[in-house]
Amino acid sequence: MNTEFDKILPDLVQDILQKYNDSDLLLGKTEKQLPVRSDIIDILNEFKELLFPGYFSAEQITYNTASFYIGQKIAGLHHKLAKQIALALAYEDASSLTCNSPEIKQKAEALCCQFFQTIPTIQESLLLDVQAGYDGDPAADSREQIIFSYPGFYAILVYRIAHELYKLNVPFIPRIMTEQAHSKTGIDINAGATIGTYFFMDHGTGIVIGETTVIGNYVKLYQGVTLGALSTRGGQHLSGVRRHPTIGDRVTIYSNATILGGETVIGADSVIGGGAFITSSIPPHTRVSVTPPELAIKNDTHKNTTNTNATQYVYEI
Repeated sequence: MNTEFDKILPDLVQDILQKYNDSDLLLGKTEKQLPVRSDIIDILNEFKELLFPGYFSAEQITYNTASFYIGQKIAGLHHKLAKQIALALAYEDASSLTCNSPEIKQKAEALCCQFFQTIPTIQESLLLDVQAGYDGDPAADSREQIIFSYPGFYAILVYRIAHELYKLNVPFIPRIMTEQAHSKTGIDINAGATIGTYFFMDHGTGIVIGETTVIGNYVKLYQGVTLGALSTRGGQHLSGVRRHPTIGDRVTIYSNATILGGETVIGADSVIGGGAFITSSIPPHTRVSVTPPELAIKNDTHKNTTNTNATQYVYEI
């Protein structure tokens, strides 16, 4: 006996099939293959093990065994990453070249080698980020705690890896990496952003850092901070245009502050108070705060309304 579903199934199949035919996006480039997202996430996890083996590796690594461990780990990562880069390059290539084409494989190999040469610099930057987290958070019991458990540190670790691939113009992979960190931590850092050393995000949740943002050294951000574009109505016409702010050295930006625009510069040694909305430049050594509103408290028991004095905000420097 035919069910109601059996009756609608043929037409439904044809309707969806027609959509496949009408759009070149639904099936993708059928002659090519996109990078494998799950493999890229596995690569990220292995990079964590390489950079901080004492926290993330299943193996017990000592200084005497570290040389073998590093060589083995890098060799495996090189093979896996080069394959994903080749897939990404071939998919983006307008010609009929595939990931197995000699030209694509050679370019992927060269990019992979350039990237691996940046690993010591990435590791050095991350150690400074750990120190920034420990120095800037009185709730941190140890630097080890920051490495092992802070979502903000994981987000910056992924960003620093993805940023080096972004600078090499590797397609797809940097964005896959940072969006994985975004989904895991709630922190959205575009791989194209430029972030200096000794960087710390306290709590971190809801922080957004746009593609053309430039952040100096010794900068601290709190949860909910947005470093964004003033307007994106131009869409793709704005691609490659500087549209996000510059944050100077030793700036602290408190929770839920929003700073927008490619011409907006926050001068060094400034403090931006929570909830500020900024679309123009701030000179160095400046404190910016939002005047808090008066609170109206109505107590139905006593049938009166009391206006309190404005709450005073105290910012740590």
